[in-house]
Amino acid sequence: MGLFLYQARTGKGELQKGRFEGANSAEVADHLLAAGLIPVDISALPDPVEFNLGEVLGKNRAQSIGIVELQLFSRQLHTMLRAGVPILRALTSLRETSINPGFSRVLAEINDGLGQGRELSMCLARHPKIFDSFYLSMIRVGEMTGRLDNVLDRLAVHLDFERRAREMVKGAIRYPLFVVIALMVAMLVINLFVIPAFSKVYAGMNAELPLMTRFLIATSTFTREYIHFLIAGAGVALLGFIGWKGTDRGRYNWDRFKLRIPIVGKILRKSALARFARSFALASKSGVPILQVLTVVAAVADNRYYADKIGNMREGIERGESLLRTATLTGVFTPVVLQMLAVGEETGELDNLLQEIAVMYEQEVEYEISTLSQQIEPILITALGAMVLVLALGVFLPIWDMGSKTFGH
Repeated sequence: MGLFLYQARTGKGELQKGRFEGANSAEVADHLLAAGLIPVDISALPDPVEFNLGEVLGKNRAQSIGIVELQLFSRQLHTMLRAGVPILRALTSLRETSINPGFSRVLAEINDGLGQGRELSMCLARHPKIFDSFYLSMIRVGEMTGRLDNVLDRLAVHLDFERRAREMVKGAIRYPLFVVIALMVAMLVINLFVIPAFSKVYAGMNAELPLMTRFLIATSTFTREYIHFLIAGAGVALLGFIGWKGTDRGRYNWDRFKLRIPIVGKILRKSALARFARSFALASKSGVPILQVLTVVAAVADNRYYADKIGNMREGIERGESLLRTATLTGVFTPVVLQMLAVGEETGELDNLLQEIAVMYEQEVEYEISTLSQQIEPILITALGAMVLVLALGVFLPIWDMGSKTFGH
């Protein structure tokens, strides 16, 4: 028996945390499902005496399953079910052909659970780190409606979108982050090596230096004398930021701040809206009730700020308000999305209209990222120009003054 930490959501989407003693994570998952909870995360507390870091890291590497592999699994299982292959035989075939040993073990456990009479959704729920609440909710709907193969096909399309969205967002952030780091490194090199070389030359002149030169020399001297404290302070600040971002409130504020960053913020907002629209359309088209739709969409949101706003929408609908009104009160949806929500509620074509919104915003995100370098170039040129101007004035003004005095005499 071991002690496990778990996180699970109620039928209303509320997050619950606690501890449970069991033989393995599967037993804990069964206990949570029997209590009407959807497992989100189950992790074992290691024994401090027998804990082996190398074994744990090796096990995690073997069992790491990316979104591409999950997408491939959904697509292959959909194809085999549509062809009439029994699900036990299909999972056996997928387990035998899987190149990931960790995923093979997971498929073997799922197959064993199905052989014992459990539903597929219950077997998948034993592995919350692989199959999230959105995936589980869709599988459960497919089982209830008898359209599991169609749901798996839509999940494969959805996972492909998620993969592309994450890659696009990472691509949007990578370039400006590289530019900022390059500027910081350039400033550090100038302060540590360039300015000290010139300050030795000016020291022998016994002349009053211009304000800009004195400022550069003072900055360089401070950097060289306190470089260790600056590095230690930066490290402490980084660790503090990581710890703060790991809290619920910190993650909420950070995700909200990212949306306000110039240029990058609008890409993140459009990506979040595309993810909301596609997830909502997929769940709604599969027959998921509206309240459960908002619950799973909030869970799959990659931004805590948007997830909180979507949760507010669910609470508003529970009070009897319309979807359009609750969406308007959040203040995070564009007029185009609100218009589509209004028309969708009136015509009953909400899922199709949101699908169109998702495609539109995906195309806009791709366009914004393709032109990102053009948008950042003016900022980069301005920053580099300002840095060169300050450096040139600080270095050459004393020489200019000396020449003026020499020719003046």
